[in-house]
Amino acid sequence: MKGKRLEAAMKMASLSIYKGILRRTVPKALYDLLWAQTDESFLRAWGALFAALCERGMSGNLTGSLTEAALYDENAFSLAAAAGREIPAPLREAAGRDLGTILELGALTPADLLEDGPAGARELSLPAWGCGQPVEQLAGAGSLEDRLELFYRANGCGMYARYRAFIWRDHGIHPVEHPDRTTLRDLKGYEIQRRMAIDNTVAFLVGLPANNCLLYGDRGTGKSSTVKAILNEYYMRGLRMIEMPKESLMDFPRLVDQIAPLPMRFILFIDDLSFSSQDDTYAALKAVLEGGLAARPANTLIYATSNRRHLVRETFSDREGDEVHKGDTIQESLSLADRFGLSIRFSVPDKWRYLEIVRQLAVQRGLEDHLDELEAPAERWATERGGRSPRCARQFIDDAEARIRRGEPLR
Repeated sequence: MKGKRLEAAMKMASLSIYKGILRRTVPKALYDLLWAQTDESFLRAWGALFAALCERGMSGNLTGSLTEAALYDENAFSLAAAAGREIPAPLREAAGRDLGTILELGALTPADLLEDGPAGARELSLPAWGCGQPVEQLAGAGSLEDRLELFYRANGCGMYARYRAFIWRDHGIHPVEHPDRTTLRDLKGYEIQRRMAIDNTVAFLVGLPANNCLLYGDRGTGKSSTVKAILNEYYMRGLRMIEMPKESLMDFPRLVDQIAPLPMRFILFIDDLSFSSQDDTYAALKAVLEGGLAARPANTLIYATSNRRHLVRETFSDREGDEVHKGDTIQESLSLADRFGLSIRFSVPDKWRYLEIVRQLAVQRGLEDHLDELEAPAERWATERGGRSPRCARQFIDDAEARIRRGEPLR
């Protein structure tokens, strides 16, 4: 091995701060190709690199694939920048060197690597990749490390820069690869309720006082969809969301320790929240909302949805139990909802509002010419399914659109 391939192999092996990219598929495949010692290993590594690029839609952009891996790498430099800490000069210089090396590696052409490849490899018509362009954050004027420092300070690093939605599972934060893509434009009705949640979120994003939020009310009215749509609307402004199962609320101190130093704003999302009268986990949520030693950090709000205003399910026997201080017990069970500074009610729509939602959805789907014939079937659909709701309206329009497109009569 000699020439450009040997030089590139040594440079790639010398990565320090950004050495973590060697665990990623495309950089690792390139590394294996550069260091291939036999004709067979060279040809196998060539095929593996090209396949990895194709799987990511990057067959014409080796530079883009390598620099994207660097952009989302979690290392000493990116972590310090994301946390807003001062970056020592040696660390900054090493990061700049690594980034320059990665750009040089991305400029390697198939012809460069075939110069000292196996005899006859040129006659095999091996698939060829293109070098392409680096990611936007590493293109243009200015030092590479300065540009990425600005990116990390605004967007965080690692998975927080790559993803918008996360879930707390197995005592850790895991990204959601394919989050719900519902947008605010998709949601019809409940404009006043949605505006309250949006205004609270925007205040939070710009550093103004904001409240933990409870969205409660009847099933199918769009409570969870509102929260997800807000994330999709504002993630480009630094909003991230972590869904936390009710059963994991005892892990809250561990979670906030991980996200408190980060520059993004987090909504901790608890969906379909309610407790039985014997459920002690509600005490953990009370402590999270107000009163616990592990304070909620300034970059975190809690949004919860529930079908109930009073989150602790209570029976008549609970009220008539044998406890001496029954009033204290009742107040204890009702105080949880009061700890959300903002409570927003979503109630079932009446007939007029339900049909208005149906009409708005129909227009959005391009069914304007069929509005008159939709009303009676929409009412029948709601009756058969136990009541009117935005969810019911959307399901009806899904069915109606399919029938109309196929030329079939509505049910």
